[in-house]
Amino acid sequence: MNETSSRQPLSMVQVLVAGAAIVTLSMGIRHGFGLWLQPITQAQDWTRENFALAMAIQNLSWGVFGVFAGMAADRFGAFKVLAMGAVLYALGLYGMATSTTPTVFALTAGVLIGAAQAGTTYAVIYGVIGRQVPAEKRSWAMGVAAAAGSFGQFLMVPVEGWLIASFGWQEALITLSMAALLIAPLALWLREPGTADGKPLPRDQTIGQALKEAFKYPSFLMLMAGYFVCGFQVVFIGVHMPSYLKDHGLAPEVASFALALIGLFNVVGTYVAGSLGQRMAKRHILAFIYFGRSIAITVFLLAPLTPMSVYIFSAVMGTLWLSTVPPTNATVAQIFGVAHLSMLGGFVFFSHQVGSFMGVWIGGALYDATGNYDLVWYISIALGVFAALINLPVREAPIERGPQRVMGAAV
Repeated sequence: MNETSSRQPLSMVQVLVAGAAIVTLSMGIRHGFGLWLQPITQAQDWTRENFALAMAIQNLSWGVFGVFAGMAADRFGAFKVLAMGAVLYALGLYGMATSTTPTVFALTAGVLIGAAQAGTTYAVIYGVIGRQVPAEKRSWAMGVAAAAGSFGQFLMVPVEGWLIASFGWQEALITLSMAALLIAPLALWLREPGTADGKPLPRDQTIGQALKEAFKYPSFLMLMAGYFVCGFQVVFIGVHMPSYLKDHGLAPEVASFALALIGLFNVVGTYVAGSLGQRMAKRHILAFIYFGRSIAITVFLLAPLTPMSVYIFSAVMGTLWLSTVPPTNATVAQIFGVAHLSMLGGFVFFSHQVGSFMGVWIGGALYDATGNYDLVWYISIALGVFAALINLPVREAPIERGPQRVMGAAV
């Protein structure tokens, strides 16, 4: 018996501890980028659209590279993908600190960090969870991992604000670049059985067959459409809300606390969504989340803008923030199985990132054109209603497949 076949499956505790720590660090750094909008644009004499475009490219790069990171993780396991992502994250953060032109900033803060996030966040981690955690606990486990990412936001955003205030925005980014390298040793805990010698895991479908099946299935496209809206809303709010609040005369620490509250309450929201996904229809959970976001934004815009109203809005939105992640990915696993889960999750997440690109870029562009964010808030409300309606018809039952043809080597 060779080394690969003799290795035991990873324990659920090991998967969750390592996966949660990686997502905490990766997502925690990422959620604080809005704090750098004004320091960087003022220091470099750039427009907000310059910064927003780089963040938009980052989200689109995350989506594009996420597909390929998912393919690599499905075929060879998560460790190599996570280790490479850690290196790219460190390089991207260092480049973000030292960029002198909007073009270089877009390549480092945009392309490099986006590729790093593709290899260090949900698509890769959820693939390991899907393969190593029993189906009856899968949605719950995904909720735990998503809650860890939310805790990272709660933990890291105030730290990032403190670093900027204490050492300056450039030194803060360089410090974070060193912290990102910690992902690589954590990834050692996620070396999966069947991948130690580089041999691919066994598959009943080729990549092409899995993709053809998914994209011909209406429910997969509905999930992608909903995730587009999720990306638009959360990235617009995450990047532009600090500046929105400052424009209305609120102190900078209000934005830091608001983002931290989103992260704190998202710990609860993602865990509850993952747990409920084991007991009720996930499409109903998703519809409730999207519709709830539209209501929360509407009330936020109608109410007087005060620190307390910001904190209440942040708590409500935090509960709904990334709570879409566990039921969406668990639904993909439930319909199609786990053999190509990282790849299919990567495609769904690509749709999320196209929405993120649109949300952050349109936010900056419309602000520069109109002098305010009002129109983007209204678009977010309408998209939330659309996402709620498009998720209701999703069919969650496992797809019925006929006898598989004899496969050649997986592609």
